[in-house]
Amino acid sequence: MKIERVKGVAFTYPSKRGVDSEGHSHVGEERPAELAMLTVETDDGHAGHAFAPPEVIRPFVVDSALRKSLIGRDPLMREQIWHDLALRQRGSAGQLTDRALAAVEQALWDLAGRAFGVPVYKLIGGYRDKVPAYGSTMCGDSLPGGLATPEDFARFAEKLVERGYRAIKLHTWMPPVSFAPDPKMDVKACAAVREAVGPDIALMLDGYHWYSRMDALYIGRELEKLKFTWFEEMMSESSMASYTWLSQQLDIPVIGPETASGKHHTRADWVAAGACDILRAGVPGVGGIAPTLKVAHLAESFGMDCEVHGNGAANLACVAAIKNCRWYERGLLHPFLDYDEAPAYLNALPDPMDAEGFVHLSALPGLGEDINFGYIEANATRAW
Repeated sequence: MKIERVKGVAFTYPSKRGVDSEGHSHVGEERPAELAMLTVETDDGHAGHAFAPPEVIRPFVVDSALRKSLIGRDPLMREQIWHDLALRQRGSAGQLTDRALAAVEQALWDLAGRAFGVPVYKLIGGYRDKVPAYGSTMCGDSLPGGLATPEDFARFAEKLVERGYRAIKLHTWMPPVSFAPDPKMDVKACAAVREAVGPDIALMLDGYHWYSRMDALYIGRELEKLKFTWFEEMMSESSMASYTWLSQQLDIPVIGPETASGKHHTRADWVAAGACDILRAGVPGVGGIAPTLKVAHLAESFGMDCEVHGNGAANLACVAAIKNCRWYERGLLHPFLDYDEAPAYLNALPDPMDAEGFVHLSALPGLGEDINFGYIEANATRAW
């Protein structure tokens, strides 16, 4: 079995999600959105697929790096291929990103699972086939009845508990919202949610990502009073020393790093520096499923949890394959958005959740995504 083709196709689908001028996700009017699917095919008819933004796996990246590294290779030699691509990053002038590595690696895992008729999480070595989820909200906004006030967050949290979530993570207000950032507003929202859901629901905060040390310390101490479970990305992750300082000041667990570059290597440095109490990794952010597992196993070696960042089939597979992760991040959620409705390019959600707050792993081979290939073909905008 050898890799014969690497293909990309961009397509449109209807979405109510948009981004503001700072890049934060918000709900809005339905509009066409664009996504791309990367496909790796072998000479004996097997194929694996992964979704990514078109910019991440654009033709230049596929031609200059992916095809050169993949064509003619054994698709089961994932680690070898991944390291070859990682070496190519240095000379790519920043064009070959970790997210591109992640897309390729996901497609290779999906191919292997489909070829052997096994879900990826079992191919890795499954630990569980259902995982508890936390509801992860969108950032605060200015929409009446949306997430514009602390009271809005409280009402939405009540609805999330009714849906079955036993844990909720807030993303509070960030620019360009007029009053953001505001540490006191963050605390007011957290206090309102705690009062609304009671003491038995686990709560987390992902606030403004560029607070000063003293603002982060103030918020963290208030979260301790509210019995929050963790405090996430409250300062620039470029300053690991700031996280070490904060972790030493607070009893509430500090989690990270989420967006810091450097794959699993950076996460090892954070453990060594005492910069976090819970490690953080997500498949797109660290370059794939294998590096995410490396982070999780590193954390396990130090008796730490590793919470997987973000939703999607690949992250869900990682959560199901490790013991030291408490929750799957489900969202982003908003009062005006029905997350339980599958996007048009999938026949079903990859992360269905029951009434008790558990997400059940798909029994489909590969990553478990039930892809609507006919829809993608009918709505393709370009292929390469």
